[in-house]
Amino acid sequence: MTHSNLPILYTFRRCPYAMRGRMALHVCGQAFEWREILLRDKPAAMLEASDKGTVPTLVLGEDKVIDESLDVMLWALSINDPEGWLPINAMDRAVTYDLIERNDGPFKAHLDRYKYAYRYDDVDGIEHRTAGFETILDLESRLKNQAYLAGDIMGLADYAIFPFIRQFRIADMEWFDAQDIPHVHKWLQAAMASEIFEAIMVKRAPWKEGDTPIIYPVER
Repeated sequence: MTHSNLPILYTFRRCPYAMRGRMALHVCGQAFEWREILLRDKPAAMLEASDKGTVPTLVLGEDKVIDESLDVMLWALSINDPEGWLPINAMDRAVTYDLIERNDGPFKAHLDRYKYAYRYDDVDGIEHRTAGFETILDLESRLKNQAYLAGDIMGLADYAIFPFIRQFRIADMEWFDAQDIPHVHKWLQAAMASEIFEAIMVKRAPWKEGDTPIIYPVER
């Protein structure tokens, strides 16, 4: 059986950007070839497809590559959005994209300098933890009044953001779990325990040229 017409996803299991892309592909039901990579040893085929060299990179054909995680999510949900992740009205769209923009911009910058302070010159990781936590406090305020970040159902904002909050927690789980943010704790734990997250976090060996394709969902 040939899989030449299926999209190819280059991904890295622990990357939050890649997680959000995999979750959207999972929920939309689009089959694809899963190519797990090592960030320190990126395959030539991936770099040929996109010299950006980041994950996720979704190859749809010779002339079509999506190498921004949010764009991967939107492409997948444009095919099929069975759980209603996409915001319907203008107000919900504005809230959703504002939350994602803040997450991907200021919060991610603080997260990197908190978790990986050793990679930067003259950086105080605790200062960046404090600054990043301001965003989490804002999420706590939202979640006090509603079940999810942009409404009554778990949607695009939640799936796009929670992998990064998970990473913030991993940097010091004892400290994070001791913070007085009960609604964020509940929201994050539910997301991490979800069937979709469990499915896309399966460990896979790094892909090499010539390997038998791994088709997701797994063929039976």
